[in-house]
Amino acid sequence: MTSSPDETKLDHIGPDEIRPVSGQPIAADARAVAVPSGRVSRLARMGGLAAQVAGSAVVGGVQALSQGHRPQLRDLLLTPANARRLTAELARMRGAAMKLGQLMSMESGALLPQELSQILSRLRAEADFMPPKQLRQVLDAAWGEGWRRQFSRFDVRPMAAASIGQVHRAQLRDGRDLAIKVQYPGVARSIDSDVANLGSLLRASRLLPRGFDIAPYLEEARRQLHEEVDYAREGRCLAEFAAQLEDQPQFLVPEFHPDWSTGAVLAMSYARGHPVEDAQTAPQEMRDRVMRDLMALMLRELFEFGLMQSDPNFANYLFDRESAAIVLLDFGATRQLAPQVVAQYRALLRAGMSGDAAALTAAAADLGLVAPDGMADAETMRADHQRRVLVMITQVFDVLRTSESYDFADPSLLQQMQAEGLALAEEGMVPPAVPMDVLFIQRKLAGMVLLAGRLGARVPVRALLSPYLEDT
Repeated sequence: MTSSPDETKLDHIGPDEIRPVSGQPIAADARAVAVPSGRVSRLARMGGLAAQVAGSAVVGGVQALSQGHRPQLRDLLLTPANARRLTAELARMRGAAMKLGQLMSMESGALLPQELSQILSRLRAEADFMPPKQLRQVLDAAWGEGWRRQFSRFDVRPMAAASIGQVHRAQLRDGRDLAIKVQYPGVARSIDSDVANLGSLLRASRLLPRGFDIAPYLEEARRQLHEEVDYAREGRCLAEFAAQLEDQPQFLVPEFHPDWSTGAVLAMSYARGHPVEDAQTAPQEMRDRVMRDLMALMLRELFEFGLMQSDPNFANYLFDRESAAIVLLDFGATRQLAPQVVAQYRALLRAGMSGDAAALTAAAADLGLVAPDGMADAETMRADHQRRVLVMITQVFDVLRTSESYDFADPSLLQQMQAEGLALAEEGMVPPAVPMDVLFIQRKLAGMVLLAGRLGARVPVRALLSPYLEDT
């Protein structure tokens, strides 16, 4: 970027000072790639992707037939080359196309074919960013062309990038050290068409398992994206969490700066810290405390706030070694929870921790984790599948009920659950419809379990659950 003599040059803040602030940290080999912002161009790219995938399948099929083989369609579609095409194009488009891939890979990993889950999960590691010219156009539109006069520093290369926007560090002339979240152009107005186009592509691909209804995921991705592109809403959620946790020194929440925030730009105080995974080299006592605090916060979000930051991406947490505090980032996926679902989770915990099998079955059915009594059949959830799911839930509660402190470094229980879940998926289990609140709560819980395992933490889960087992 160039600037006139009376404007501040946008320069680089040293790489040793850069820390990820929400989204995927920028890798050294990440590229500056312009985001296609027009509906027509995005539709054309989606159509072109479908044509490339189909064309390669035809060529592969002809080659296989010439060699005397009768290939399966999914084998032709799920080639390494097609996987690269799909991942690269969705990452380039960003916005709804990329977000839906991320959402499906996290919510439906046990139901999708392993190959498709692997393709979609790769989107969480993509981190291309806008080139400087496009970045300036977005900021000029949000702040006016004279905005650079107010800044003493602005890091053109972002600290982090995700499906909806990227984050830059900047310093105002008044001394404020900020993290500036900039939304990709065209993302907001292309949500509905992106979701519809990607849904059509996935349905036509025949990659989805029989009986898997993608419609709720498409609708939820559309609804969530409309919320996440509303940076004014995210600013309010950021301020709400800061207020809720103002007397909790173990957590640090960036300060919202509304004077530099718009619908497409979110300004907050810059938060220092290290990726939370770095805590795995800390002493055992510190690792235990980090996970105890995070799990206690998750339970407060569920049972006290009724408001949950539902994205458990590790990049949304930093660890400040000096203060031993956890920095909480990215509140775009904050979700207001239905009181009924909160009450149902309380009933599930109460039944599981008391060992009441009948009450546990009823609570699991209320949440949609198993079919209601008497409704298990071949068209919904087979009776034998339902029994096995209930056994899995019971096994988890048996461990929590009998353990003073659960050692997440021991992967045996998680591996057992994953193996049984994979076996059920391979048998074609069709689960009943689950409320979206439940999916997002389960997503957050799964993320906390994975992080606890990464840190090798020991957490007094039973004691953390105890205050929430009584009726309110």
